[in-house]
Amino acid sequence: MTSLPEQQPPLISENDRDTAVRRVQQGYAEGHLSHEEMDERLHQALTARTRGDLVSALASLPDEPAESTFTIAAAGGRIHRRGAWRVPRTLKVESAFGRVHLDLSRAVIEHPVVDIELQLGTGRARITVPRDATVEVGELQTGWKDWRYKIPRRSRPGGPTIRISGAMGFGRLKIRHARR
Repeated sequence: MTSLPEQQPPLISENDRDTAVRRVQQGYAEGHLSHEEMDERLHQALTARTRGDLVSALASLPDEPAESTFTIAAAGGRIHRRGAWRVPRTLKVESAFGRVHLDLSRAVIEHPVVDIELQLGTGRARITVPRDATVEVGELQTGWKDWRYKIPRRSRPGGPTIRISGAMGFGRLKIRHARR
């Protein structure tokens, strides 16, 4: 009889580590930690390998404030976001008619999971995600054409998870990974 190998705890991503470092620095800036405690916890966060390691670095710090939903809306015309824009935790995109293009390839994404809710009437939508992102299309209702997403052959783990949901009337959603 063979024994099963012990299951290793999952390793954390760079985004998890960066979030922990930011929370420790914020805790110091708000007066929750002394300078020595901040140094010690930064060291713990930077050398952490599992979520358990991060928990000890973040112990006694206040929870992050719940983020509100950010909405981009237009009755007609184009909605276009590209370059180094800050992506909120939850993004709602509303357009009665017109094109939508969200380019997240060079955006500042501080959260390990980003929810994008589309509420589109007519017109097509295109979302470009970072090369290392994971895409999950949840409850997306389409009235006319289905959405298109080609999973990349080579993907690098550790990027953000982009979850897309909502409703589209007439038009097509195309999701693609950045080429570089």
